[in-house]
Amino acid sequence: MAEPRTLARPYAKAAFQAARDQQQLAEWSELLTYAGFVAANDVIEKLLANPGMEEVKKAELILDVTEQTVSEHQRNFFELLAENRRLALLPEIAALFNTYRADLERTVDLEVTAAYELTAEQQQKLTQVLSAKLERKVSITASLDKSIIGGVIVRTGDLVIDASVRGKLAKMADAMGS
Repeated sequence: MAEPRTLARPYAKAAFQAARDQQQLAEWSELLTYAGFVAANDVIEKLLANPGMEEVKKAELILDVTEQTVSEHQRNFFELLAENRRLALLPEIAALFNTYRADLERTVDLEVTAAYELTAEQQQKLTQVLSAKLERKVSITASLDKSIIGGVIVRTGDLVIDASVRGKLAKMADAMGS
């Protein structure tokens, strides 16, 4: 059986192409993100798996719960997902769509973990440095983890920059152990 991401990719690409052509990337992103959250809900997941419910009704339910205003193109997209029994893929479709959008807009969301609370000045400096390094507009979400002792760990997608004291100590221990 194919992976959900593999199944979701052509739908995400189609939605992205339609949104880009219509110059509605933000609107599509918002709708797909909300719909992804709705489809991932335990109760909704069970409804989507119910063979006794019409597929189009499932799409309408998701759109109703999102409380979003939808265009004809968006409604058609959801009906296509329903006809192909792919509504359960909405979380993956939304994630892929948002990745395509970030690539087009040259933006990246980073998770920064620090041992201590970062000041606004430190966050701004880190944003500037990472924007230059990644050649993208950077948005940072900071969190605390005192176990890293000092420094920071930066994560986005597959990229991890470990500039923490704990990480450096682990590297040193590995080097000494080999």
